[in-house]
Amino acid sequence: MEMMQGGLRSYAATVLFLAVAAGVWAQAPAVKSKDAAPVAAAKGMEVLEGAWVRPDGGYLILIKKVAADGTLDASYFNPKPLPFAKAQATRDGASMRVAFELQAGGYAGSTYQLVYDAAGDRLYGTFYQAVAKQTYDVYFTRK
Repeated sequence: MEMMQGGLRSYAATVLFLAVAAGVWAQAPAVKSKDAAPVAAAKGMEVLEGAWVRPDGGYLILIKKVAADGTLDASYFNPKPLPFAKAQATRDGASMRVAFELQAGGYAGSTYQLVYDAAGDRLYGTFYQAVAKQTYDVYFTRK
């Protein structure tokens, strides 16, 4: 019986130690390296995948996949689908940039130059309308 009580005390002490250690660990502040990137950048560029709508006209960019080299499998809808001639994502420090070029449907040479805003989960930047030779400030929100 005495041996059983000793074993129970040892087991209880171990459980108590693990519970206290887990509580201390859970309360400890996260350690960040000096090179820590924002959460979205840490996730990788797949955060760009999804449907993005431009509120000022209903234009839609659908990013289906981001390849390891940053090439985007993406389409543009205005409202009908138009293929991108080029669609590329790049990193600039901790930020992510996307560039799209259209060559179809009256948009020959038109481009989007956008930056991903992790805090607002949106893409913002400029749209160059090549036919009109005008640049517009634009943004897209996740649909």
